[in-house]
Amino acid sequence: MNTTTVTGPPYQCTPREVAEDLGTDPDLGLTSDEAAARLARHGPNVLPEARRRGPVARFLLQFHNPLIYVLLVSAVITTALGDHVDAAVILGVVVANAIVGFVQEARAERALAALAAMTRTVTTAVRDGRPARLPSEELVRGDLVLLEAGDRIPADLRLVRAADLSVDESALTGESAPVAKTPDALGEAALADRRNMAHSGTFVTYGRGAGLVTATGAGTEIGLVHRLVGSATAVQTPLTRKIARFSRVVTVAILALAALTFAVGVLRGRPVPEMLTAAVALAVGAIPEGLPAVVTITLAFGVARMVRRNAIVRRLPAVETLGSTTVICTDKTGTLTRNQMTVTGIAAGGRLFEVTGTGYAPRGEILAGGGRVEAAAHPALRECLMAGLACNDARITQGGDGGGWSLVGDPTEGALVVSAAKAGLGEAPERLDTITFSSERQYMATLHAGGVIYAKGSLERILAMSDRQLAADGGTEPLDVEGITAVAHAYGGQALRVLALARADADPAADHLTEPPPRLVFLGLQAMHDPPREEAARAVHACRTAGIQVKMITGDHAATARAVGARIGLDGEVMTGADLAATADGDLPGAVERTAVFARVSPEQKLRLVRALQARSHVIAMTGDGVNDAPALKQADIGVAMGRDGTEVAKESADMVLTDDDFASIEAAVEEGRGVFDNLVKFIVWALPANIGLGLVLVAAILGGGELPILPVQVLWLNMTAVLVLGLPFAVEPRDEDIMRRPPRDPALPLITRRLTARILLVAAILLAGAFGLFHWEQAHGASLAEARTVVVNVFAMTLLAYLFNCLSLEHPMLWHGVRRNPWVGAGALALIAIQVFYTYVPVMHDLFRSAPLSPGAWARVAAVAAIAYALVELAKWATRRTERA
Repeated sequence: MNTTTVTGPPYQCTPREVAEDLGTDPDLGLTSDEAAARLARHGPNVLPEARRRGPVARFLLQFHNPLIYVLLVSAVITTALGDHVDAAVILGVVVANAIVGFVQEARAERALAALAAMTRTVTTAVRDGRPARLPSEELVRGDLVLLEAGDRIPADLRLVRAADLSVDESALTGESAPVAKTPDALGEAALADRRNMAHSGTFVTYGRGAGLVTATGAGTEIGLVHRLVGSATAVQTPLTRKIARFSRVVTVAILALAALTFAVGVLRGRPVPEMLTAAVALAVGAIPEGLPAVVTITLAFGVARMVRRNAIVRRLPAVETLGSTTVICTDKTGTLTRNQMTVTGIAAGGRLFEVTGTGYAPRGEILAGGGRVEAAAHPALRECLMAGLACNDARITQGGDGGGWSLVGDPTEGALVVSAAKAGLGEAPERLDTITFSSERQYMATLHAGGVIYAKGSLERILAMSDRQLAADGGTEPLDVEGITAVAHAYGGQALRVLALARADADPAADHLTEPPPRLVFLGLQAMHDPPREEAARAVHACRTAGIQVKMITGDHAATARAVGARIGLDGEVMTGADLAATADGDLPGAVERTAVFARVSPEQKLRLVRALQARSHVIAMTGDGVNDAPALKQADIGVAMGRDGTEVAKESADMVLTDDDFASIEAAVEEGRGVFDNLVKFIVWALPANIGLGLVLVAAILGGGELPILPVQVLWLNMTAVLVLGLPFAVEPRDEDIMRRPPRDPALPLITRRLTARILLVAAILLAGAFGLFHWEQAHGASLAEARTVVVNVFAMTLLAYLFNCLSLEHPMLWHGVRRNPWVGAGALALIAIQVFYTYVPVMHDLFRSAPLSPGAWARVAAVAAIAYALVELAKWATRRTERA
């Protein structure tokens, strides 16, 4: 078949021009032979599979960490020296950490697979002039696809026929209401305004139609989203960035210190095997082996708390990331709003009525003048409500066992059913005939038993078909076009969608409608919108109090976005997708920083917005529920998907899923995230002095030429008992009361500030002086080497116990109050004392860890070091508070 080249995209061309360009027939479609040839040339209508690492590669990558490399080398050296117990303990720690990481990552990269699965369905296409059911994978460009209500659209189609056709495109464009389709050619139009196109992955909600396939697989609009998801980089979280930076610094310091001490010892004539043992002890002592375990446990406890607050975390570091969030970019539909059209105002009989209640639950009242009104006492109101109920194809249903209400049908029609139910109206009269709504008619009409006709549609069309209006008392009066139009404009100024309703009397014996119907009596207006969630305004205010910017990004029109933004506290100018397209990359970050509401935004622009904010060093939390949100969800520092109404693609692209789809749950998640970060910092500030102190003790011993005060296996005992037993209470430490009144943490700040670094070094110096000093004191007063080393182990354990109470608050004293508010602190303290008594006095521990029993005097000296450490740290905290107040 000869083809002609058509300039411009398909939506700007007529159906005949598109058919000629595709080399097909708009009525008969392709032949089977031609379709098979095109399928062989261009491939199936599927999205390409993403290359993924296998399980072995994912497991091996868990060892790709500088600290792990040092531990592995230490295990090899320890094995070569014959210390198999030490080597086994080191390897056990490494492997356990790798298993935890592997399990976390197992479900982390399924977004592309979920996206590809969305496009696979069975469809009806015309082949050889006859309709045929075939898998959507077999569709090719030029195929003629037939559509009807309930169908998932299998490819991008240029519509050639549309009979009352409406398509739900919310998952792709963010448009909250189904879009009426037409086959007419258009001028330049954004994706959401291409009324003659039907896109892959969207749904037909009403009517019938047919379209020619213009793009398949990766060439579709959903294929573009697929590519964007693939190109969006998986951003490291602030915690992982800081831990990685900390790991690199610690690794370099450990290697340099170990090499220096080994070289000094050998140069002084010490045996090489002995110095290798010392170097391994130094490396193992300086590396915080317990850090990965306690970090994971702390995050896991945060995850558990967030589940109770309606948030499910798919990647553990996301818990902390929320705590450092500086900007939340949120979708409107279904996130800040309910995604349930609701009638809020009615104009009938010359009066205005307010309708309370939201969503599809038929609970609410009709008010006028501040009081409740009964529809039966207002004939015009009752008829307006009955017209909305009767001229309607939707229904609302309630789930079993007291479940929530849901809609079957068009959301706009569902809102009319609910408003009638709130007035106590029962079933509509039996329907005999229907004139269905179409974009050309702009109205729908139904004929009912008894000879009554009800109609609903656009204001202009219903007014043109009416010659009278229903008065308040039920009689008729002249049509007040200007007054009705003024009320409609007032509703429109509130971003409410307005439907006009009317009725007419017909022959009681009639059983069908003629088009157009008889002249109508105008009944009134019903105004509706997608209401904001009740908690949204409060949650937005709480986020802004916490120093977090909130930005609404939606595919809806600017007027709707502005009205919703005003209701939830996001005022100011609205920036549209066209404005974004006209803004240069260099100017975009500043423009985005100043703007809180964005409307008519495409998936590429959402991604561009997130990147612009990240360019200004913001930590971005992006919420969303649709396919169009997936690339931005993946690009953001943390993606938050809606669990109830969100698509699987959005959920798989996100780090966290909200089970109640409520923006207010993000406030709770931010609060939990900040608490988790606080607890992690407390733990690190508490744990690091032991590692630094151990390293300093060993360096001092090597440089001094004496015996090692502590052996590698004893170091591991401390790291995997004292650190874990006392570190676990930090995982369940309650949040500080002022946590949501603080500004977000500066992402540029290090994990540990200078003030906290000074405190860590102070405690490390106390440990060095206490442990090294008592080691020599004990030996000088007749203690054996094993007893002296046992004293050193207990100095570290008991000083860490005392220092634990310093770290329950990094600013204020919290001794007994800390035990009262967190019972695990007391339990951990008792457990550590029991463990150290077991270590010191049980014979089997003497054999395994070379410990020895201690005298009461030795215990007293150990307790004195711990008490001095506690007092000095509290003194330092007091001095810091005094300096900050000055």
